Amino acid sequence: MKTNRVPAGKSARLTAGLVALVERCEPDPGPEPGTIEHTEADFDSMASTLLADCETDDLWVFAYGSLIWNPEIVFTETCAATAHGWHRAFCLKLTRWRGTREQPALMLALDRGGSCQGLAYRVPQKDRHRQLIVLLQREIDANPPTNVPRWVWVRTDAGMKRALAFVADPGGAAYAGKLSDEHVAWVIARAAGHWGSAAQYLLRTITMLEEHGIRDRNLWRIQALVASEIESFASAAGPEAATRALKGPMS
Repeated sequence: MKTNRVPAGKSARLTAGLVALVERCEPDPGPEPGTIEHTEADFDSMASTLLADCETDDLWVFAYGSLIWNPEIVFTETCAATAHGWHRAFCLKLTRWRGTREQPALMLALDRGGSCQGLAYRVPQKDRHRQLIVLLQREIDANPPTNVPRWVWVRTDAGMKRALAFVADPGGAAYAGKLSDEHVAWVIARAAGHWGSAAQYLLRTITMLEEHGIRDRNLWRIQALVASEIESFASAAGPEAATRALKGPMS
């Protein structure tokens, strides 16, 4: 794997135009062999177990990635929140959705260490169970999952709140481990699935984080590397070169 570095003194910026150069829709390969789909009963049981451990009538959900720009759940209140002891990382490998078996993608999850700025959503009390099922169906696909729900403490202007977050299980089959920013950028610049490209996912995430006044230093460096990577192989010899680069093997 060869990755382009961002030149000293130059800050590349991922844009919609650059994302368009790598945007495509790949066929859905279906569930990973060896995994099974969760049933409605499974999600219902998970939601009941989590709510039994909620401790208060207020159900808060911590958002740090795509939940910020595509929450899908109903919420009555939102506020800035910081989770200490966790950081935002591209540590989940996707062979579906925004990647394929041949060209896996990487997705954000919370990994151990550091801190993470995001948002907290308060779910309406009367609809907590149903909204939690919607959230679980959105965030968990493989069985057993690697992206797992966990109660974490987040700091807000109104004090500490216990919130539900989705964190990476280091023992999970989809856990990618600690990766260099250069490796992450190489993957994101090329991967796509039936939900679109990994670069689109990254652009939407950094755009919404910025709208909420959040600039994650590591994520910002990755987006610059991705922009530089796309610029490099897209301008080498026109669209044909870009296509060859996108289909190249990852090592």
